[in-house]
Amino acid sequence: MNLRTAPASRFTDQDCAPYAEALLAHAERSWLRLNVPGHAAADRSLTAAFGPRISALDFPPLLEGIDLGAHAPLQESLDLAAGAWGARRTWFLTNGASQGNQIAAMITPALGRTLVVQRSVHSSVVDGLVLSGMDAAFVQPSVDVAQGIAHGVTASDVADALGRVPDAAAVYIVSPSYFGAVADVRAIADVAHAAGVPLIVDEAWGAHFGFHPALPEGALALGADLVTSSTHKLAGSLTQSAMLHLADGPFAERLEPLVDRAFRLVQSTSASALLTASLDLARQTLVHGGDRIGASIQAADKIRGVLRALGRYRIVSDTFPRFADITATDPLRIAIDTRHGGISGHEARRLLYRDHQIMVEVATDAAIVAVVGAGFAPDVDRFIEGLHCLPAPLDGQQRFTDDRLYLPEPGAARMTAREAFLSPAHLVPAEEAVGRVSADTLAAYPPGIPNVLPGEVITAETVAFLQRTAAAPNGHVRGAVDPTVSQLRVVAH
Repeated sequence: MNLRTAPASRFTDQDCAPYAEALLAHAERSWLRLNVPGHAAADRSLTAAFGPRISALDFPPLLEGIDLGAHAPLQESLDLAAGAWGARRTWFLTNGASQGNQIAAMITPALGRTLVVQRSVHSSVVDGLVLSGMDAAFVQPSVDVAQGIAHGVTASDVADALGRVPDAAAVYIVSPSYFGAVADVRAIADVAHAAGVPLIVDEAWGAHFGFHPALPEGALALGADLVTSSTHKLAGSLTQSAMLHLADGPFAERLEPLVDRAFRLVQSTSASALLTASLDLARQTLVHGGDRIGASIQAADKIRGVLRALGRYRIVSDTFPRFADITATDPLRIAIDTRHGGISGHEARRLLYRDHQIMVEVATDAAIVAVVGAGFAPDVDRFIEGLHCLPAPLDGQQRFTDDRLYLPEPGAARMTAREAFLSPAHLVPAEEAVGRVSADTLAAYPPGIPNVLPGEVITAETVAFLQRTAAAPNGHVRGAVDPTVSQLRVVAH
């Protein structure tokens, strides 16, 4: 991989992991621990379960020689991460990419009154709208009706929305999607910049982009101004760790102090040293992991190739060329149309988990999505065998007769997300909520794309969709009052 361009005085030694190395050295000293966390002073259940290194390395923040000072290992690690991803500045997050999305949305009131937002953003972006109080002008994504999944938006879609919004603050999109569809970030960035606003990209699923020639370029390299990166997903850090990257672009001087202040609002004052160290190590590994990443891509390509040859299942990304908003595909995401193989995605996921000890990332009515971590080479044969051991409830060559999966259209917006969230509300049976304004964000999870936003009218189609999701194996609706979605919280009349 070629390191991103950066000032010569910074980001010099990508071979080292300053924070992780300082933390390990700090733990080697014979400390008498009379500080938090309390578990560090005793060998109890935590160390019995995970080993003594967990508690030994679990230090609080603001330690001299690790966190504090302009040239502290923490700052060096942040600078190295900025260099690796081509950013002007990077922030380490310990509450996932959701924290980055909340920060990004929170700063937008300083830029304008309305956020131009892809409607299929993650629910954490909607949480950010609640926190910020922003108006939103939604850009509808393309939808694959055969799979019941949303993809992305085109530059022309964004330009049309900006033309209708004279007080736009920023453009907010998702790339790549949960199914690996990559948007034309460069064209969308050009449209946003021509309108005088920055482009914010939720690149949660693309933290590994740009670290191998066979991977798509990252959003920063394509003109995005602020990028959320869920490093723990495919880039190797521990769950709940992520990064937020600021480009050295036309909006950098305006955005940097805003992001820094918002970061302090939502970052824990007890940020985990273990999560921070894992981000430092993930960056080091990605920079030098070209051969391992190549092996991961080869493994994913082999799975797709064998499945195509055997013929029972189809590969969802083979349909991507039909959609104008998709310009590339993440090769480390393997989206498989199981319905074509005679079994629903939810049932396939359940049986793979129960009978074969195989876990996949996402299931829908029609498909499952398997992901291969950058630098990890899975047992390809075991996965393929497990898939072909699954029963086909629709015997023989029969297939599902309904070739379209319903993804409900969102209801009309009557209030801003913040207004609805803070309004007096009450619970009503789901059937009585139809036609009322939702006070909550409701999202079929995974993938976590909101089906109902606070301030939107609840439709009968959406209620049926969410109840069907909740009833599916491993089905879950984030934000629901109860697991079956039998009641909904609506704004009081």
